[in-house]
Amino acid sequence: MSLTLYFHPLASFCWKPLIALYEYNIPFRPNLVDLGNPAERAALLKLWGIGKFPVLRDDTRDQTVPESSIIVEYLDQHYRGRTRLIPEDPARALQTRLRDRFYDLYVHLPMQKIMLDRLRPEGKSDPHGVEEARAQLRTSYAMIEQQMENGGWAMGEDFTLADCAAVPSLFYGSMAVPFGQAKKNLSAYLERLKARPSVARVLSEAEPYFQMVPKEP
Repeated sequence: MSLTLYFHPLASFCWKPLIALYEYNIPFRPNLVDLGNPAERAALLKLWGIGKFPVLRDDTRDQTVPESSIIVEYLDQHYRGRTRLIPEDPARALQTRLRDRFYDLYVHLPMQKIMLDRLRPEGKSDPHGVEEARAQLRTSYAMIEQQMENGGWAMGEDFTLADCAAVPSLFYGSMAVPFGQAKKNLSAYLERLKARPSVARVLSEAEPYFQMVPKEP
């Protein structure tokens, strides 16, 4: 099998390429990486010196592709078939990439800040940083609530890279800072995402690990 994905089912940034692989219906070999295992961590570092997943290895093309958005771009270029997660129209493609960056930078990263702070030892927490992250999430939620006023997906009728980015951001974001009853469009969007077969598959595969998600103290 040409493609191997180095990842962990619980890791939020790994969900984006997983959803893309399932949307494209591309065969691949899943390689679960335990970063606490020195041998597995060393193998990942050999592939990608930063030592973070996801990383895609394409033996046929002799390519190693890191970073979630870049992996989806790579799949779209070389393996997509009829499905398009990045629109052909350059203007829509640019807007799709902007939405992808929005979810990664302004939902995903502040969510991770809050979640990871819950794992810090007693006395080592960063309450100021967490409050900044909460404020950013609330701002982002308000923007998404307005964007989703007419339903559909992040770019309208078509499921795209932006929706792949939205899944982990909003799924875990709702645990970090709940949406609240007023965010009906945002809540409905997350439910549409969770019901999509590719997303439901990713969630099902991650479910055995959900007990590891840090809870609010």
